[in-house]
Amino acid sequence: MKKRLSFILIALLLVSDKQEIKNSKVYGLVFGTSYSVQYYSKSNLNFETQFDSLFYVINTSMSTYQVNSNISKLNRNEAVIVDEHFIKVLEASQEIYKQTKGAFDPTIGVLVNAWDFGPDQKIANLDSLKIDSLMQFVGLNKVNLINNSVDKPKGTFLDFNAIAKGYGVDVIAEFLEHQNIENYLVEIGGEIRAKGINLEKQSTWKIGVENPNFDGEQSILKAITLQDEAMATSGTYRKFKIDEDGNRYSHIIDTKTGYPSKTNLLSISVIAKDCMTADAYATAFKAMGIEKIKVFLKDHSELKVFLIFENEENELETLSLNGFPDE
Repeated sequence: MKKRLSFILIALLLVSDKQEIKNSKVYGLVFGTSYSVQYYSKSNLNFETQFDSLFYVINTSMSTYQVNSNISKLNRNEAVIVDEHFIKVLEASQEIYKQTKGAFDPTIGVLVNAWDFGPDQKIANLDSLKIDSLMQFVGLNKVNLINNSVDKPKGTFLDFNAIAKGYGVDVIAEFLEHQNIENYLVEIGGEIRAKGINLEKQSTWKIGVENPNFDGEQSILKAITLQDEAMATSGTYRKFKIDEDGNRYSHIIDTKTGYPSKTNLLSISVIAKDCMTADAYATAFKAMGIEKIKVFLKDHSELKVFLIFENEENELETLSLNGFPDE
């Protein structure tokens, strides 16, 4: 009888443990896009309020769309003591700027605005002379961090939009890890970081790589697994402008010329250990082009890359580099 009671108690404990695992899903809007967080916890934990607080802090630090953010004040040449989030993103940007020889450059913001892709007013009748005059303020090597203050040329406009979204994903992911959450998927505007597995399906997290549809329709080109890694995608198929001659201009400005990128790359997906890194490199690769990406990746095995591009016959082709997963 005692053995039977012991068996029942053990069985009840096992059932209780299973019932404690909760699949939580949180959705919302942030950074001008949507976000979703899915995580498994052993108690009825809801972190939506904490997420909102973290997003608020990041926006207050680095949003060029908020007038009183730290970065907006800096761009108006006001004296600002920057926070730890700003410092982390600036230091990461400086490293990737150096690694990519300037292909990734947050100071290109002055040209992003001039071409009407940014928060500030576009420049009317933009021509080569005006572009050349603005290019003198481009170059992250001209920006220095002195203690908690940023020193930059007065005409330089900092814009972290090509890295801050990925950083936001990392902030949420690291918050969850500090709460001892071992299985989660964090997504902000298509930038993703995953850890552990999808307990509900008892499989690794599966995410989709989208087709580059210019009409805005969403469809999946391929599905891949992501475990203890992050992925970010950059492309021209959602954010672009068409001039009176039918030429399509990318929102990603070439940091060497000041003109919108005109490569045949339509979409670049990068897998890295953290989403901030993946986000920045996805942007840099858009301006570098296929051949330069291939050369760069020979010395950067930590990055996995998937390219979608148009060939000479205007047909879509794909290329997986450095072991980007096929499925």
